[in-house]
Amino acid sequence: MKKATRSDADDGFRAEYDFSKMKGGVRGKYYRRFRAGTNLALLAPDVAKAFPNDEAVNDALRVLIKVAQTQAKPRLSS
Repeated sequence: MKKATRSDADDGFRAEYDFSKMKGGVRGKYYRRFRAGTNLALLAPDVAKAFPNDEAVNDALRVLIKVAQTQAKPRLSS
């Protein structure tokens, strides 16, 4: 017996699942709660090209923080 082949349009759901009949679904229902509990940031493509991984981004931001802190300290004039 030959196995049924999957078509390119097959999304993995059985034909008997009719999602149009489902009620109460709300797109983005938990979006705000998700964003409140995460500290992920989406980098612009040009910025992402400059950093090979998350460690490189963190290192660059730490250097920037140190520079900003040294610039913000008031200097004593003599």
